[in-house]
Amino acid sequence: MSTFRAFRIHHDDAGHRAGIEPITADALSPGELLVKVAYSSVNYKDALAGTGKGRILRHYPLNGGIDVAGQVVASTDPAFKEGDPVLCTGSGLSETRDGGYAEYARLESRWAVALPRGLSLRESMILGTAGFTAALALLRMRDNRQTPELGPIAVTGASGGVGMLAIDIFTRAGYAVHAISGKADHFDWLHSLGATACIDRRQLVFSGKPMDSVRFGGALDNVGGSMLAGLLPLISPYGNVAICGNAGGIEFHSTVMPFIIRGASLLGIASAGTARDIREEIWRRLANEWKPAHLERIATREIGLDELPQTFSRMLAGDSFGRTVVRINDAV
Repeated sequence: MSTFRAFRIHHDDAGHRAGIEPITADALSPGELLVKVAYSSVNYKDALAGTGKGRILRHYPLNGGIDVAGQVVASTDPAFKEGDPVLCTGSGLSETRDGGYAEYARLESRWAVALPRGLSLRESMILGTAGFTAALALLRMRDNRQTPELGPIAVTGASGGVGMLAIDIFTRAGYAVHAISGKADHFDWLHSLGATACIDRRQLVFSGKPMDSVRFGGALDNVGGSMLAGLLPLISPYGNVAICGNAGGIEFHSTVMPFIIRGASLLGIASAGTARDIREEIWRRLANEWKPAHLERIATREIGLDELPQTFSRMLAGDSFGRTVVRINDAV
């Protein structure tokens, strides 16, 4: 290996710039594993980083891509050997270290996860950070005694990557899902993924009361803001609201009543720094009993590295749907 292609992000006195450029393995962040990358994916965070619309990277330059899946070509950790298929999501990728938008990546073995039997490298990147986040929410809710008997799970931002995968994952785990979205033209699609009801967020009227009639057993909220505040009074006794996004704002205004009268719980879902044992448990489940039944349908686009800039622009303009897989090396 001499040089290889990478989508590299710079920010210096000349401003922000990003694009394909040749680099060598010596330029990669340190780590025990050198991986030939097969696939990555496109997340909203990737679009912010790649366009400079959000200050995601902590230092520059770095390769973009918060998800990566590929095959080990060299390892100094005896737990991994040449030829092992591995994946990594979050864990500082495209934030403090080089990410997955390159033909090769170097990973710290403490964050790399052996690809579980039952998932292909491509499928793992259809899931990526989005699917991992949805499954982490389900794990935490179940750990806090969320059962299907408590009632349907409301999934906000249901037309986004996390939302779509959450519908499929929660349905596979035996929960009824009510999808909340502002894109009514996608309702038939959301029903096909398993949603038992679809609710137009523009027609979802909250009373503003500290407590209201129970409507949902729990919720996975990608929105925050007034949506989160409105949902809390509708949650069943001892139900959970897992929050993993802030598309509707970082602040919300509520009362203590849902918590002290109904025993509702608000669970924060931060996927990037999840402990290794939990990562392995989640990926094991995603390869087995929680594996979405509609992965190939949710993967609506597959692109190469050269198509990243226009993909970022569409995503930030709200003109994207489903999950976009980035194909890096065909031979892996």
